[in-house]
Amino acid sequence: QVQVAESGGGLVQPGGSLRLSCAVSGHPRYNYAVAWFRQGPGNERLFVAAISWDETTTYYAESVRGRFSISRAAAEDTVYLQMRRLKTEDTAVYYCAGTRTIGVRRNAQSYDTWGQGTQVTVSS
Repeated sequence: QVQVAESGGGLVQPGGSLRLSCAVSGHPRYNYAVAWFRQGPGNERLFVAAISWDETTTYYAESVRGRFSISRAAAEDTVYLQMRRLKTEDTAVYYCAGTRTIGVRRNAQSYDTWGQGTQVTVSS
């Protein structure tokens, strides 16, 4: 059974960078997608970025395109979210999620495996 677990959140100043990690256990192998979502106080859980397990497909939310980058370290079964030029509005709990699928999904309802979340706070 595939499980995911996030790490790497913290406090960072506006304009700074942070890298989140999502450890994927259970060896998905193929037809699997991993995504990052975020949820601010009082807000719904929003899509941030997603990657197919074979790394041929990535998607980004418009609000983070050009600043965030999603990638997979094959040898470690880890998916990273590199966040640059962070803004105060990026403050949220970030969740890693996984699902067996062909292609990549951008809606939270499509993902059946979730981590506990990691807090990212962007503040001066």
